[in-house]
Amino acid sequence: MPTLEDEVRRLMTDETARLRAAPDLLERVIRGNRDRRRRIRTAAVTASVIASVAVVATPVVYLTAGSTAPAGERATTSAVPEPPAIDDTPPVRTEPADLGDLGDGREFGHVRVGYLPERLRWGNWSVDHGDSYTTSWNYKGDDEGTYRVQIFMYENAAVQELEDRLRIHRDEGEGEDVTVGDRSGYLVVTNVGEDGMAGTPTLFLKMGDAQWAEIMFSPVYAKEFAGPDAVTAELRKIAEGLTSTL
Repeated sequence: MPTLEDEVRRLMTDETARLRAAPDLLERVIRGNRDRRRRIRTAAVTASVIASVAVVATPVVYLTAGSTAPAGERATTSAVPEPPAIDDTPPVRTEPADLGDLGDGREFGHVRVGYLPERLRWGNWSVDHGDSYTTSWNYKGDDEGTYRVQIFMYENAAVQELEDRLRIHRDEGEGEDVTVGDRSGYLVVTNVGEDGMAGTPTLFLKMGDAQWAEIMFSPVYAKEFAGPDAVTAELRKIAEGLTSTL
């Protein structure tokens, strides 16, 4: 049994042929609205197409000035609505900007880094998402793109996303609340593999109501220290040396 959409498509093809309307109008409407109006797509498109079919199916008489068409025909005169505008242009994917040349990497965005472990140098990369941004440090000779220490900053609207993550860690019983100087923070090992793979030692630091820092040690770098306590001590030193420039 044909579906409503099949019947509508058949009516569109039969009744609009003589009006030079595209037989694939329904497909174009559905395709054009699929991405932008997914949740209301079916109701909106079906209502629009049914209305169009009702108009197309009505006998149409084009009158000119002085026409002698019978009164009955003049009464059924109707303008054919134009099909909705179709936007077939795909969205353009844009890469996030970077923070430019950071020199030694000790100052970026709205934060200044006062302490870093010995031998670390700026990794020559950064990512800027506006309300969140990040950069990292590694050793001379490390492969490009690798890191030893990475700091991710969250500001304004991005703070809510971070606080949601922290809530999940707390609910799962992962990590612990800590105090760094007069600032609050959260210490946790993230991304621990189910097969026992080492995770990423991480210290979250609240630097203000609208600014948080996330300080991470790569699992490889963490192995250079005597144990978890030594890693935590270094994370704390980095956190203590962070200064907001907001």
